[in-house]
Amino acid sequence: MNTQCIIDYLSALSMNNNREWYHANKSDFKKANEEFEELLQALMLEIGKFDSSILHNNPKDLTFKIVRDTRFSHDKSPYNPAFRAHISSKGKLPVPVGYYLMIKPGDQSFLGGGLFADMFKDATSMIRDYIVQNGEEWEKIIHDPEFEKYFTVQGTALKKVPAGYDKEHPQAEYLKFKSWYLEYPLKDEELINPEIFSAKAADIFRVMKPFNDYLNKALVDFQMPVR
Repeated sequence: MNTQCIIDYLSALSMNNNREWYHANKSDFKKANEEFEELLQALMLEIGKFDSSILHNNPKDLTFKIVRDTRFSHDKSPYNPAFRAHISSKGKLPVPVGYYLMIKPGDQSFLGGGLFADMFKDATSMIRDYIVQNGEEWEKIIHDPEFEKYFTVQGTALKKVPAGYDKEHPQAEYLKFKSWYLEYPLKDEELINPEIFSAKAADIFRVMKPFNDYLNKALVDFQMPVR
C-alpha cells in the first residue's frame, strides 16, 4: 500500500479542480483509488477482529464518488478532492451505522461513526425514542473514559426539545438532535504508514463500536426509503 500516492493525487486535484485536468490524469486517479481500496481492505481485516459483521464487504462497494452534484451549490467545483468510505454490515448505506473514513489532504481527514444523515425522519424518531427508554445506557457509553478520550457526540439539533418529548428528561439535550455522530480528526502525517494507520484507526473504531451498537439497536426496524 502506498498512502502517499493517495495524498499526492488528492492534493493535486484540489489545486486543479477542473474536468480537463481530471481526465488528463485519469490514470493517476485509478492508481490512487486502487491504493485506497487496498487500505480499506487492510482496515476491514483489523476491524473484523472485533466486528466480524463487516468482513463480507468488497472495498470497491464501500466508496463514494468524487464527482460533486453542483446543481444547488454556489461552489461549482466538479470534484470533491477526498476519498470516502462507509463500512457497515450492509455496506455503505447510512443505516445500519458503521465506520466512516474520509481522506482529504490538509489535515482534513477524519474517522467517523454514528448517524450523519438527518433527512430520515423515521430514523431520528427511533433514536429519540430509544434514548428516552434507555437513557442510562446512553450516559454510560458517552461518558466512558476511553470514549471521552476520543469523542464528543455531534449532530444537527433543534433549539428546543421537540413536541411529544419531556423537556425535563435527563437526556433532553440529546433529544434535540436530529443526527448523532462522532468524528476523530486525522493529520496527514498519520496516514503515511498504512500499517500503523490501519491498526490505530481500527482501535479508535473499537472504542466507537458501543455507540454504533446503541444506535443500531434503536434503528433495528428502520427501512431505507424506496426511491
